[in-house]
Amino acid sequence: MSAAGDSVYDPRVALAFFKAAGKGERVSAGTTLFREKEKGSRLLAKGSKMYLLLKGEIALVSGKKEVGAVKPGEVFGELAAITDAPRSATAVAKTDCTVIALDGKQFEAALRRKPVFALMLMSVMVKRLRDTIAQLAADGELSADKAAKEGVAFNAKHLVDLAKGLSDDPPVYYDRNKVIVQAGQKGVRMYVVTEGRAVVKMGERVVERLGPGGVFGEAALVDQSARLATVVAETDCALLPITRNGFLGLVKMSPGFAESMLGSLAERVRFLTARMH
Repeated sequence: MSAAGDSVYDPRVALAFFKAAGKGERVSAGTTLFREKEKGSRLLAKGSKMYLLLKGEIALVSGKKEVGAVKPGEVFGELAAITDAPRSATAVAKTDCTVIALDGKQFEAALRRKPVFALMLMSVMVKRLRDTIAQLAADGELSADKAAKEGVAFNAKHLVDLAKGLSDDPPVYYDRNKVIVQAGQKGVRMYVVTEGRAVVKMGERVVERLGPGGVFGEAALVDQSARLATVVAETDCALLPITRNGFLGLVKMSPGFAESMLGSLAERVRFLTARMH
């Protein structure tokens, strides 16, 4: 999925990021870079790749139909690489092209040098989230009786690391059925669930359930706008709050944190987009 159609996307930031750890390589017309339904794998885990197109044109094909085209300066293949999800389309070089491809080790190295790219990509995903939610609301789909997703961003090791002091606030506790954040409020903190469970609601419909390792509130920190959803404690729960400054610091200090946050946002984009079809 190309990111360049979003107003928050800056090709110069993407180019600096990819050049920080990768080199341009030529791809002949007709070459397939990846195939539809090919299983993704998290960048920091197994070596799936994401791409930046420098020259030429890439066609995105689903089945036998061209569903999109990548232009120079655009990133593609990022969602499957970040989320473990199957590729949503086949990427084929329409012309002779020059691309930069980053695997997991290169992605991590680039994040350490150019963390602003992670923030930009998160902003792109948050914009997609807001646009998708607005479309679902307009179509009356937010009240549809469809299964809620189960959200987990951080594994046990990440939770331990966060609790050891990477977060800048002490834990907070909420009793069952208490509202933690309200849709439309200004967001000043994101939260990581460390104990218990919380539910994410849009209107009266539960769209996500969060146990230990789940996160919420990050979208409002990324673009500094209103909360997208209401979150309620499903059980008594403990949460680790993270301010915007703490969030920015974690993105810069920890590529693993940044990759987990990107994965969480990408999964939400995929889940809500699927509800539109």
